[in-house]
Amino acid sequence: MRIGLLCSGGDSPGMNAAIRGAVLRGVDWHGHEMVGFRDGWRGFLDGDEIVLDRSAVRGISPLGGVIIGTSRVNPFTSWEGEPEDYDRIRSLMSRSGVDALMLIGGEGTQTVSGMLHRNGIPVIGLPKTIDNDLEGTDATFGFDTAVGIATEAIDRLRTTGESHKRCMVLEVMGRNAGWIALHSGIAGGAHLMLIPERPETLEQVCAWVQHVHDRGRAPLVVVAEGFTLEGHDTVTQQGADAVGRERLGGVGEVLAPLIEQCTGIETRATVLGHVQRGGSPSAFDRVLATRTGIAAADAAENGQWGVVTALKGDRIVLTPLAEVSGRTKTVPDERYDEVRVTFG
Repeated sequence: MRIGLLCSGGDSPGMNAAIRGAVLRGVDWHGHEMVGFRDGWRGFLDGDEIVLDRSAVRGISPLGGVIIGTSRVNPFTSWEGEPEDYDRIRSLMSRSGVDALMLIGGEGTQTVSGMLHRNGIPVIGLPKTIDNDLEGTDATFGFDTAVGIATEAIDRLRTTGESHKRCMVLEVMGRNAGWIALHSGIAGGAHLMLIPERPETLEQVCAWVQHVHDRGRAPLVVVAEGFTLEGHDTVTQQGADAVGRERLGGVGEVLAPLIEQCTGIETRATVLGHVQRGGSPSAFDRVLATRTGIAAADAAENGQWGVVTALKGDRIVLTPLAEVSGRTKTVPDERYDEVRVTFG
């Protein structure tokens, strides 16, 4: 069997480890051929591919980024996918001699995986996203690394905030789900975490900040990029990405002056941005990604298509794409409520 592998969406620490796991298991153990399409669907559409074998993946597990590149190119001519789109994908697979696809990606990518599977194209998904917002898996590789980076930023902001008695606002990624803000805020001892799932009023945010300041502390606020103040619109940058989604960002810069105006406490905002995606993956993400790659190769050998190699407890299981595709895993109310009582 010849298997084509591609990455789609934003880069995520651990993608190289996942490729390595899939290749070593698929090529050396099961005897399949594997090729990687450069820059995601762009490489697939253009026939831009490289052979993936043991020598191609040597030493890549600790590397950040992804050796074959990724992109947000849409393989379909419409959001739903037309019959001719699937015919074209089958034709391009035939051109490359590819029998099946492995897609490394997050929510959008696995939605596409589900669409391909429903139209008879053999596909297996490997779940990556720093946002941890993919249903059907306890964790996605890249999330642990992003939380570690955000936690380190909180630790550093705490010392400079305390030195000046300032309120520090840290904006982290999280379009529709506040997992990074929640976990890094807990780990770093932030005084409040603001997430997309739960709008808060400006009055409540300022009351928490004021209470922290009144206790003689420098307030530290972690806010996800998709958070909205109750009664306000989502903050976006101008324009959209390649798949039509508005680019979010800037809520920290909006929130900081509002807090300062409301409380009189000097307030500064820091936007962590793409730093969260960069650098070497954590040990946890390297292990998780490698295991998902191995499981994907085993699933291909056994003809188990239409699945995502997901983490459940400490086991890698095959979750049907129907349970993942088109769904977002958001922070449950009870997870937020258990820490909200500690704010301020």
